[in-house]
Amino acid sequence: MRSNITFYLDDTAKKYADKAAFVDEKKSVTFKMLRNGALNIAAELVKKGFFKKPVVVYLEKGADVITSFMGAAYSVNFYSPIDVDMPAARVNKILSVLSPEVVVTTKELMDEFAGFDYNGDYILIDDGIYDKAPDQNDINVIYDHRSNGIDTDLLYVLFTSGSTGVPKGVTINHRAVIDYMDWVTATFDITSDDSFGNQAPFYFDNSILDIYSTIKTGATCFIIPRELFSQPVLLLQYLKDNNINTIFWVPSALIVVAKLKAFRNVDLTSTIKRVLFCGEVMPNKQLNIWRSYLPDAVYANLYGPTEITDACTYYIVDREFSDEEPLPIGIEMANTDILILDDKDNLVTEPETVGELCVRGTSLSMGYYNNPEKTKDAFVQNPLNPYVPETIYRTGDLVKYNERHEIIYLSRKDFQIKHMGHRIELGEIETAVSSLEEVTLCCCLYDQNRQKIVLFLDTDLDRAYINERISKLVPEYMFPNKVVYMENMPINANGKIDRVKLKEYL
Repeated sequence: MRSNITFYLDDTAKKYADKAAFVDEKKSVTFKMLRNGALNIAAELVKKGFFKKPVVVYLEKGADVITSFMGAAYSVNFYSPIDVDMPAARVNKILSVLSPEVVVTTKELMDEFAGFDYNGDYILIDDGIYDKAPDQNDINVIYDHRSNGIDTDLLYVLFTSGSTGVPKGVTINHRAVIDYMDWVTATFDITSDDSFGNQAPFYFDNSILDIYSTIKTGATCFIIPRELFSQPVLLLQYLKDNNINTIFWVPSALIVVAKLKAFRNVDLTSTIKRVLFCGEVMPNKQLNIWRSYLPDAVYANLYGPTEITDACTYYIVDREFSDEEPLPIGIEMANTDILILDDKDNLVTEPETVGELCVRGTSLSMGYYNNPEKTKDAFVQNPLNPYVPETIYRTGDLVKYNERHEIIYLSRKDFQIKHMGHRIELGEIETAVSSLEEVTLCCCLYDQNRQKIVLFLDTDLDRAYINERISKLVPEYMFPNKVVYMENMPINANGKIDRVKLKEYL
């Protein structure tokens, strides 16, 4: 049994030594280089006495970030990436939670990091870490070190927003990622012949699939330049030029490509094999455009919050959908149990009955780092099992089964509102509006003070026109009371619609 994710890297570095592992704008790092660089970083961490400690990685997005992650993993420490564009206030809040003693960065970025609330140690990296073969004595020490770790040791901590303004550090161990990778690579038949086009930032959990599928199988991962996601034709040309056959993007990135009709300029029919997506609702209207241009690709909707090692349910698209239909989030992944609980914690089994999606299994986070109160609120005893301790995670997402017993996502529990005496899922309104031909991006919020449903959308449409068009999809009491046209819909760093920013317009 493998207790550490780096055993995969040992294998791929031996089998595919000179094959490109991660390719960014500046360099291409082979599996041998990746392992050498990671072991050199691990040697420094071990020499400095760090064991099961947080290792902050503060680097520009690129292959060096992955190398640093693996260095932390080899040394039985855990990594936590901080984006170089993150506001100083948020960085300092993360540092206050982690209390790290070491940061992996470059000489240039170290001066910048010194401006934060930090006075610990640094490990500085440059391209030399790949050129220098690690000393065999150092490797022996690292391997001895690794043998003292177990699969429930932390691999990483990724920070999500906290309701109190303090970011929550989601902790994931080696066992959870190994379990997830076993499922991903088997389900989608990922091999060394495949190549990924990475969109997700490395502080966002969607990147876990790209990173560790590559390391486990010997595939190649291209780290797509961020600016290409606002230039769809050039983006698709990048995929074609690099023969990228697998993408795992947030729906917003897929929607922009569909909206601007980039497929008319670039033919990817012999390139793309898999289109996977996760992170927010994927409207069928835009998915149908992708499917019309790339009919032979496998399309899969993955669902799951950061607390569940990226995803816990999936739906491989196997039939046609009209533009106004919701896309299922499907069924549970292997070795994962989904519980849909009503407001009295009874198990929901009948179609169309709404409940909260809860999860148990190996995939679960171990809780929020240095935050026992928030951990206690979200990670709770399974109410269906009074006999032994068994943790489930309450996602806060409302779902139901359809007539095929597929799970349908409705909305966040905190997006459920009471309006004119009716309980309303804002996500249902968004699905209806998304089906309109003119609309690409939309978002519904509730103005509690004025008791109004506010619709934000990227097309200047009259409210009466919208209400008339959606009248066959939702009842009148769910019609938006106010429509706000956003020429540029705010998108957060993860590529999702920025609901926090939109609240400023209420």
